[in-house]
Amino acid sequence: MPFTLPELPYPHDWLEPYIGRETMELHHGKHHQAYVTNLNNLTAGTDLENKPLEEVCRLTFGDPSKASIFNNAGQHWNHCLFWRVMKRGGGGKPGGELLKRIEHDFGSYEAFAEQFKTAAVTQFGSGWAWLSLDGDRLKVSKTPNGENPLVHGMRPILGIDVWEHAYYLDYRWRRPDYVAAFLNHLVNWEAVEEELHNALA
Repeated sequence: MPFTLPELPYPHDWLEPYIGRETMELHHGKHHQAYVTNLNNLTAGTDLENKPLEEVCRLTFGDPSKASIFNNAGQHWNHCLFWRVMKRGGGGKPGGELLKRIEHDFGSYEAFAEQFKTAAVTQFGSGWAWLSLDGDRLKVSKTPNGENPLVHGMRPILGIDVWEHAYYLDYRWRRPDYVAAFLNHLVNWEAVEEELHNALA
């Protein structure tokens, strides 16, 4: 089965004013679609064609001959998570098991938020910032381009895209404002908690 572009879980204008309709239309319908199209073209007729997306990411990471496949597979996986962990009226402090683990592993939600913001803002050039389950602890990290914590043995439960196409129309060069808006107004903490439970299962 070919890889497919997932439907957004909300309308294109649902995250306004923090992420605009035009950004979402271009980001999902053009950029993400291009990764899916490229991935299908690159894996057609190979032993990777029918493998699960996560497995493609792991099998191709670090292999120079498969760099193009990895880049597109990684970006496809990363974006699928990104769309899931946002919602209208999101952001702020989470609750439940997720908050308990954040407070245990970072000391406080505020300490986590500062680490996450720093990772996202200091990622040089294109890339991502993450909250992942590393063994039995939560960890903040950043990765370049299409790389993700999966290939380092971790399970991402929250990710923010800091490629310029994710925010430039709405924020221009102000990446810190975009990251703050993501945490304060957009994160779907219920979805992140579900990702946590799936990672623990």
